[in-house]
Amino acid sequence: MSETPPVIAYEDFLKVDIRVGTVVACSVNRRARKPSYRLEIDFGPQLGRRTSSAQLVANYRPEDLVGRQVAAVVNFPPRQIAEVRSEVLVLGFPDERGEVVLVGPDRPVPNGGRLY
Repeated sequence: MSETPPVIAYEDFLKVDIRVGTVVACSVNRRARKPSYRLEIDFGPQLGRRTSSAQLVANYRPEDLVGRQVAAVVNFPPRQIAEVRSEVLVLGFPDERGEVVLVGPDRPVPNGGRLY
């Protein structure tokens, strides 16, 4: 049985900026310790393009990702993952094997839209 998550205020939720963007490029992050891709994601004119290193290799091929809209946290500080400066955290849920299944809209929406 899992623990009950802590209750947070709505203002705490608003601090996490989750936006939608379209993957415009995907390549293997060859130097990462765990198999990962380097994603370039277009978040629209306000935020522009950002990079992310994401452990998606088990469930996705690069050609599956290009053109796909994804949800990502855009206001965490950047992290260096191997040779990739990861500027956003792409969001997903674990499948039955613990591998990432991406979160995204079920129909096209404008890039840069904020989750609410």
